[in-house]
Amino acid sequence: MKTLSNTNNRINVRKMTMTALLGALATVLMFLSFKVPLMPSFISMDFSELPALIAAFSMGPLSGVTVCLIKNLVNLFASQTGGVGELSNFLLGTCFVLPAGLIYRYKKTQMGALLGALIGAACMAIVSVFTNYFIVYPIYTNFMPMEAIMGAYQAINPNVKNLWQALLIFNMPFTFIKGLCSVLITFLIYKKISPLIKGKNV
Repeated sequence: MKTLSNTNNRINVRKMTMTALLGALATVLMFLSFKVPLMPSFISMDFSELPALIAAFSMGPLSGVTVCLIKNLVNLFASQTGGVGELSNFLLGTCFVLPAGLIYRYKKTQMGALLGALIGAACMAIVSVFTNYFIVYPIYTNFMPMEAIMGAYQAINPNVKNLWQALLIFNMPFTFIKGLCSVLITFLIYKKISPLIKGKNV
């Protein structure tokens, strides 16, 4: 019994340590955002959900959500939105990694991982429309008038008439593609790094 308890303690310590390390990596990746073509200048791309997705697959959905929490808590110190942008990012990250981790937990196959990740990316994309409309953009209008925000969208697509259209045409596909990028990278590297995260012999 003592040996089993010691083993469980080692596993828990390793899990917490790896979750913290992946949270630190996600924080760095969140800072390393960059602009993308065909999107307004105030929208940036980053791969900070990648470590969270890896954590969800390797250590469970709670670890994935914790990584999302860590990166946003750290980024609060450099927030330009009073924490609202970080709240939105946390909600979207959770919508991504939680379904992915849960589905993979009950269907531990490559197809289960792919299905979970795709469902998570779709959830993140759909929820992004509502978090942006009701949370993020009302705060951004304190720094940039809605006319300027809509002007940035309309400069790319003049047919955009209102914010709902802008979010559906630009933000939702962008967020889904962003999720797909993390899915692709995860599938390319997961087998190589999973033993290291779990503490197993390679």
